[in-house]
Amino acid sequence: MTMRFGDFTALDNVELKVRPGSFHALLGENGAGKSTLVKCIMGYYHPTEGAVLIGGRERAVHNPKDAHALGLGMVYQHFTLVPAMTVAENLVLARDHVPAVVDWTKERDELAFFLSKMPFQVPLNAKVADISAGERQKCEILKQLYLKRRFLILDEPTSVLTPGEADEVLGMLKAMVQAGDLTILMITHKFREVMAFADEVTILRRGKLAGRGPVSELTPDDMARMMIGAEQLTVQPARTGEAGTIRLELDSICARDDAGEIAVSDLSLAVRAGEIVGIAGVSGNGQRQLVEVLAGQREADSGAIRVSGEAYHAQREEMRRHKMSLLPEEPLKNACVGGMSVADNIALREFDRAPFARSSWWLSRTAFRANAREKIARYKIKTRTPETPIAALSGGNVQRAVLARELGHDVEVLIAANPCFGLDFAAVAQIHAEIMAARNRGAAVLLVSEDLDELLELSDRLVVMFHGRLVYETRASDADLTEIGRHMAGH
Repeated sequence: MTMRFGDFTALDNVELKVRPGSFHALLGENGAGKSTLVKCIMGYYHPTEGAVLIGGRERAVHNPKDAHALGLGMVYQHFTLVPAMTVAENLVLARDHVPAVVDWTKERDELAFFLSKMPFQVPLNAKVADISAGERQKCEILKQLYLKRRFLILDEPTSVLTPGEADEVLGMLKAMVQAGDLTILMITHKFREVMAFADEVTILRRGKLAGRGPVSELTPDDMARMMIGAEQLTVQPARTGEAGTIRLELDSICARDDAGEIAVSDLSLAVRAGEIVGIAGVSGNGQRQLVEVLAGQREADSGAIRVSGEAYHAQREEMRRHKMSLLPEEPLKNACVGGMSVADNIALREFDRAPFARSSWWLSRTAFRANAREKIARYKIKTRTPETPIAALSGGNVQRAVLARELGHDVEVLIAANPCFGLDFAAVAQIHAEIMAARNRGAAVLLVSEDLDELLELSDRLVVMFHGRLVYETRASDADLTEIGRHMAGH
């Protein structure tokens, strides 16, 4: 399979073979070509060269409808269900042919019979908006099985699940594979899931096949080396020092989401100097709104925030005075101006101060470029020139540019929200190293992440957020995955 977009080769002569009745993992860094490959399989893209063979026969897959007719289905990373509809309505209306008048009594009876043969159950009459993330993911999978798709492509299927839910869902799918009812190709970045559930693995690097083989003959280190090639990873500094005085304090914070519903409810938390406090939780439990309040992107309904004992209102001058930095999720959307250059974005924090400006308004382009060149080299930002628009960079390099701006000076308070989502190994290693180094220098770090492994690796203390509240707290060194997962699910 070869896929070119103009001069860019996204896939270069890639071979993938998935045996019937097997659980196959597809690994690769961000931009390695995984999504392009599965979109070619499903008919979203038409490959420049190559073919798809199903059951030993070459098949023309012009569009997703052709793929569905051949028994291929895909469960996407983000939910595709209609929240305002019931589970039953979502399943029935997903069919290719739906009668003009639906006999719901008959349909529910048939759905109940279908579910009786499935390894997991969902509440047919519940609205999708009212069920848990784990149940929604089960619905997505059941929808594909209901539509008689027997080859399932799973795109990061556990990214919104608790550890317990993830193991439950993958364990049930593995049982169906072993029974010969299903064949699975799973895109993932979690080695633990590959080792626990996959039979074979294929690894891509920069659009090329980097390796493949039975999982039983490979270790996570073997797979990581195939993924990154000869690139050297940044070594994370050892954890040093003790927690000091309270640097960031949240007192009974309440905030609403865009629909006016309560998203953060009576939340209180203190973060000390030289400490990383991690907030765990399934996506959609108020984490994003909390970070937006701290960043000044959302007004809190009530409560108070204090930094070093002083009232904090997320004003730019307060952030400067308290040496406060932010690494928000989706940095291109929340921390950059896409059409502006890399140099301009790196200077955004201090552009109206010396050496970038004289008299607060006369800007020095020479200083902008010199600062950018130094930060580009130091933070390994891959860009053609400092004048390249930041929107032209890959996700990992956009995040590196934000790192350069936010951590390229003294930091006393750092707010980081899903700082490594979707990034490659090298970028993740560098970001983790920078966060730990800031903590060791005495910064108070609040780390909000949906990646529990990341939180356990970096945090000194861990709290769990559910329905806008903090429901559990533990030292990271004493953390119990089962207990954390139970609280993430609201039990």
